[in-house]
Amino acid sequence: MSDIITLPYQFRPRPYQLDLFKAIDNGYKRAIVVYHRRAGKDKALFNLLVKKAFERVGVYYYLFPEFAQGKRVIWDGIDGSGFKFMDHIPDKLVHRKNGTDMKVELANGSVIQIIGTDKFNKVRGANPVGCVFSEFAFQNPKGWNIIRPILRENGGWAAFNSTPNGKNHFYDMYNMAVTNPNWFSQFVTIDDSTNFDGSRIMTEEDIQEERDSGMSEEMIQQEFFCSWVANSQGFYYLSYLEQAQEEGRITNCPWSPSDTVETWWDIGAGDKTSIWFTQTMGKQVHVIDFLENTGKGLEFYAKELQKKNYVYRSHNFPHDIRHIEFGSGRTRIEVAEELFKGSRINILKKIGREDGINAARMIFPQVIFDKRKCIVGLDALRNYHREYDERKQEYKESPVHDWASDAADAFRYMAIGITMPHTRSFKSEFMKKAVRVNSTKNNWMMA
Repeated sequence: MSDIITLPYQFRPRPYQLDLFKAIDNGYKRAIVVYHRRAGKDKALFNLLVKKAFERVGVYYYLFPEFAQGKRVIWDGIDGSGFKFMDHIPDKLVHRKNGTDMKVELANGSVIQIIGTDKFNKVRGANPVGCVFSEFAFQNPKGWNIIRPILRENGGWAAFNSTPNGKNHFYDMYNMAVTNPNWFSQFVTIDDSTNFDGSRIMTEEDIQEERDSGMSEEMIQQEFFCSWVANSQGFYYLSYLEQAQEEGRITNCPWSPSDTVETWWDIGAGDKTSIWFTQTMGKQVHVIDFLENTGKGLEFYAKELQKKNYVYRSHNFPHDIRHIEFGSGRTRIEVAEELFKGSRINILKKIGREDGINAARMIFPQVIFDKRKCIVGLDALRNYHREYDERKQEYKESPVHDWASDAADAFRYMAIGITMPHTRSFKSEFMKKAVRVNSTKNNWMMA
């Protein structure tokens, strides 16, 4: 009985997938594939990752938008024939498996791990030599920004796959790759994908069945024909940003040292904080800067704001800044008042999410963005979208809570403050409460 194991194991790339395998085998360090739904992108790229892990000893990451998605698709995933994804790694070549971390240590010393970029800080300090970013159009691009200098240093490779999700960072990356000789790029719709016998992966009858089951034409064009623009209905601000781009309002937007700056904050779940910086010039709102970080206290942001040399007029916070700081017994607003002495601290009026989103849409025609300093925030605004209900084949009213949410929320608060300027200074609010308390105790008369 032969002990020879051939990789890929129990997998044969489809004809249109062979070019990707050949590109990486022939020395390409970067690859991007736009594949339609059900094109087998994760099946192919996971086998490519496993193959490369036995060719060079090192750490290999398979990255999804969320950790849970990686567990569902790869770790627990089973294809249509009943074959488990993880069985593409032969048992004889496995040294140890860790289901909690979704990590496999191979007999040759390599490590394969499945990761979610929703927790991208967990990849800091690691040294992967090969990475696959799956459904990159739905990922936080910060994960790639953390890993790319590592791969540049160690000569590692990275491959990106996704169906389109509007004209976002995946769209920009694909257009860059098409003209970059150092990148392999491939665009595959249902018209381009075939089985080994030449038959189509998906037929017109398959597509019609999706239509008959309630899938919108916009979703069909995005998912099966890889349209970048067909499904813009799911995005809150995409059309407004495209208009801003066409009108030249995403550009170099210098700040005026003679004018004051206002900041607009969202302190999100898990201590993620997003801040927009604006200057009002007549009827125009110049968005001159953006700052975002995770796991940092208000003291960190106070220092970052001081480094920017802006003269601040006010710092504007959502209503939940009154919440108690964990472990300190002090409210965030009390900490902010101490850190930002000399600037007005405002608490924005609480209004419904939909009203806030409408306020954001109202101010878009007035806004000019600095394309360099706001690049991260702009990408978040482009990706802010409603959740899609696969069962009902329609969008829900609520937005998806992901990496783009906090920046979008901060922008919404900015719109509320500009269009509904009923903010309250913490100092004045605090003093009024103090006077009311004293007047009750001492029977003072209020004017």
